[in-house]
Amino acid sequence: MEYHDIVIIGGGPAGLAAAVSAYDAGCRDVLVIERDERLGGILNQCIHNGFGLHTFKEELTGPEYAERYIRQAEERGIKYMLRTIVADVSPEREILYVNRDEGAVRVKAGAIVLAMGCRERPRGALGIHGYRPAGIYTAGTAQRLMNIEGYMVGREVVILGSGDIGLIMARRMTLEGAKVKVVAELMPYSGGLKRNIVQCLDDYGIPLRLSHTVTKIHGKRRVEGVTISEVGPDRRPLPGTEEFYSCDTLLLSCGLIPENELSKQAGITLSRVTGGPEVDDGLETSAEGVFACGNVLHVHDLVDFVSEEAARAGRNAAAWVAEGGSDRGGELPVTAENGVTYTVPQRIRTDAHDEKITVRFRVNGVYRDKYVAVRSGGAEIKRLKRRIMAPGEMEELTLTGEDLGKCAGGITVGLED
Repeated sequence: MEYHDIVIIGGGPAGLAAAVSAYDAGCRDVLVIERDERLGGILNQCIHNGFGLHTFKEELTGPEYAERYIRQAEERGIKYMLRTIVADVSPEREILYVNRDEGAVRVKAGAIVLAMGCRERPRGALGIHGYRPAGIYTAGTAQRLMNIEGYMVGREVVILGSGDIGLIMARRMTLEGAKVKVVAELMPYSGGLKRNIVQCLDDYGIPLRLSHTVTKIHGKRRVEGVTISEVGPDRRPLPGTEEFYSCDTLLLSCGLIPENELSKQAGITLSRVTGGPEVDDGLETSAEGVFACGNVLHVHDLVDFVSEEAARAGRNAAAWVAEGGSDRGGELPVTAENGVTYTVPQRIRTDAHDEKITVRFRVNGVYRDKYVAVRSGGAEIKRLKRRIMAPGEMEELTLTGEDLGKCAGGITVGLED
């Protein structure tokens, strides 16, 4: 059986950043496995700018951002495999991959970094009444068809969901000459970044209808239109609020789901909230020597944060291999409450007091002038004021060794007045 010190599954921004970081931490035997025909992942189809402001201190397009990391990996001689599917991962860190040239091959890894990214929620998960005509795409599929394959997917467009990909595609299709009639969002707030709402909708006069959803798709062979209805507080359509929009294309931007089928095969504990693995402050999952980062862990708003998180996973994986494993020791559970949807990590090692630990989280609504309170055993550990928080933007806080020294049991993160 072939052996590698670290095997990274996924060659997108998370996988590349983890590989470069692991190499720089001293691990020279790193293998990246990517199922696509090129490295870079989803960034290859994101031809708009806005990437890299945190990481490289300049504004880049998606392919430019990916190229920076691809170049770093190639300069270090990091081995990677393309057009290769990982079919199985065992709790013992054995990997089965398949490709056209080698067939099925088993690999033993000293440590594994999961960086498979996420996928879009499909039409079948939404339960919209109507036939299954041509002209219905997820926003990411439409983006790939237009930006990589060179196909125009439609001329009159309705977009369901206000995730960042949907907002960006509203602008992209408008620039290509299509008419984007409306963006409908089920929730009373947008799921995307504020800057994308301004730059992609407001600047082009595209209406955003909050608390609205598509209740019927018209047409058998091709989409001919959709019915949009207002929804109440229970997210159910309100009778009498139906509006018909003629269109030939419906784009779906209704959320992202971490790709964790391989994580399940490895017996890794998954979060019921994020859909990704539960990890400690070192980004190690419940399976020893298996780390997770990027959108397979939880959906990020900026790729810069993906790279930052992945670099930490790569360093920790390299340290794990160098030390021949590590004793987990004691852990403090981290729990979300009072308006906080989830936290990453979900547990913090009790021996991590000499480190600064970044805790990322999201809130479940739009909040103004609130405090983020960190408590342990009823005592307040930290209190931070935030002017505004929204579900579309990821929040973070830093815990120091001094903060952790005050903890007397589990840690909770919640909002307070």
